[in-house]
Amino acid sequence: MCREIFGGSGSCEHTSAAKGADRRSFLRNAGLAGAGAVALGPLTAGAASASTAPASAAASASRGRWNPDTESLRFTLAVMPDTQFLYWGSQGSVNPDPQAASFRYVIENSGTASDDNIVFLAHLGDLTEDGDPVSFKYVGQTYDILDEAGVAYSVLAGNHDVSGDDTRGTTPYLQTMGPQRYSKSPTFLSADSSGYNTAHVFRAAGREWLLLALDWRTSTAGFDWANAVIKAHPTLPVILTTHEIAGTPYDDNVYPYQAGDPEDNASLSSYGQTVWDNIIKDNDQVFLTLNGHYWPPGRTTMQNAAGHDVYVHITNYQNRYFGGGGMLRLYHFDLSRDTIDVETISPWILAQKPEERNVLAAQDAELTSAVDYFSIPMNFDERFASFAPVPSRPSRPAKRMLVPGTLAYWRFDTGQADGSAVAAGTTIKDQSGHGNDLSTLVTVPGSAADALTWSTQHHPDQPGHGSLSFAGGQNPLHGAYFTTGANAPLNTETFTKGYTIELFFNIPLDWDASNNSWMSALSRWGEASQAGKTGENTDPDEPVATLSFSGDREPQWNCYPTNATFPSTNWGQTLFEDEWWHVAIVNDGKHTVMYLQGCPTVDNPTLRESIGITTLGLPWALGGYEYNGSINQIFHGFIGDVRIVNRALSVDEFMIAT
Repeated sequence: MCREIFGGSGSCEHTSAAKGADRRSFLRNAGLAGAGAVALGPLTAGAASASTAPASAAASASRGRWNPDTESLRFTLAVMPDTQFLYWGSQGSVNPDPQAASFRYVIENSGTASDDNIVFLAHLGDLTEDGDPVSFKYVGQTYDILDEAGVAYSVLAGNHDVSGDDTRGTTPYLQTMGPQRYSKSPTFLSADSSGYNTAHVFRAAGREWLLLALDWRTSTAGFDWANAVIKAHPTLPVILTTHEIAGTPYDDNVYPYQAGDPEDNASLSSYGQTVWDNIIKDNDQVFLTLNGHYWPPGRTTMQNAAGHDVYVHITNYQNRYFGGGGMLRLYHFDLSRDTIDVETISPWILAQKPEERNVLAAQDAELTSAVDYFSIPMNFDERFASFAPVPSRPSRPAKRMLVPGTLAYWRFDTGQADGSAVAAGTTIKDQSGHGNDLSTLVTVPGSAADALTWSTQHHPDQPGHGSLSFAGGQNPLHGAYFTTGANAPLNTETFTKGYTIELFFNIPLDWDASNNSWMSALSRWGEASQAGKTGENTDPDEPVATLSFSGDREPQWNCYPTNATFPSTNWGQTLFEDEWWHVAIVNDGKHTVMYLQGCPTVDNPTLRESIGITTLGLPWALGGYEYNGSINQIFHGFIGDVRIVNRALSVDEFMIAT
């Protein structure tokens, strides 16, 4: 604890018993003990009489088994800060119920049965108010709940549990919560010679994570041990937990939070600077630090010696109702979204019926201030690349992509220098062998020499590791594009039994709606009016088929089928710039569905049949859009592999999967 001296020497000692007793007396005398009153009742004769209710509460809490899903890309690290006011044995005050409720929550919200998928629980120190053997007796009984369920967890000593640094020798903390307690846990890695510093490895999202639980005051030997542990596990991301690293410069006299920038309202204490200098700064694997001790909560982001972000978080609620009510800070890691979502709850209060919660309990059931409920965008692969790079998917040979029914397959990994211009007369061979080459390169007069260039950029799941970079647009019209030859077999194909059209693309950050809207990645030329098309939504001057992008970067497949005089149109949602996408247009002979990244979009015409693609025997264009018989717009961005198949493919047959 010790909010009041943050920024000082960092050598906070135990608060006086008198001051603490007054605070607890206030809660009791004001009648604000809520559900905990049942435990407070018999605790009037000192430590000797404190055994009945706490022990039974802990025993009744033990149920269920720990069963995290270690492969799911979403998992939760549960963090419990200072619980000291729940265990003040020397004052005869022991209230395990809030912590027991949190432990039950952790057990019941592990595994696939819960969205939380809690895989590990880390306590941040100050398990007790007084470091007394009586206090630790009941702490140990409450932690039996976790042990009996096989929960993976770590603990560490705070300044109210011990004094001095980790060379202090044996203490009630070490005797009760030392490494011998969880030495048989599969996540326990090791402890230093003092026993006060421990290392844990848990598996989540299909990989291993290293969590260090360091003492309140770590000695030079302790830091050396911790550095050695990291060095021995050079590919593991590291979460560092200790009682004190950072504090908040703002006061908590106003709630909800109203103090400056919630994303940058913490700074290192003098001891925290020691921790930073000795273990965090030069170990790029450390990406997140968690500490209690000070309040109110806060966070900041610091850059390590490698220039990478380290998230420094303080979480502590001992100053809130009922000593924090055993609150949990839940770090929801979502590697599919590259985000850590953080929330703060009191399972003990949430377990009470809302109408039965007292006024202070109701306020603290779930904390939603900006310092308690927030998200951290984090590109995990990028952040961990320096020590655990994700192997890129290797290029796959063209012949592997030639599934039955492939009519055309174009790829651009020709070995040309990145950024070099595509030379006049260049032909892009059809890898299917059907002769549907992109044999004609057309450049709009007055366009820059780099209107079309070779690129090594590509979608991570693209078979060919290359693309074409189109620098097209309007105002005035400029750019270059490819078409199939006049006699290419693809020009007359009607696809009456179905089709799949796939391609990879990337829309760059300089894309502008006024210049680039309705650009086309792929189109079949021939005006709708020339094909005899009329009726609803028909534009007589547009191509008979085109995959284009609206002014909101929405992909649109607009096709005039052979069985109707009006178009069939599929839409996707607005797409992010500077991101690689895979799109597939799949027709099963009757209906057409658009897929983005292998996921079906919502706007697909399922109430009417769409058979085949109308043809006038004219070429297909890659990167060009013709309107009323003239080139009207040219693609701006990157186009990777393109494949056209004369049947409907399943998602697991797409190029992103095979």
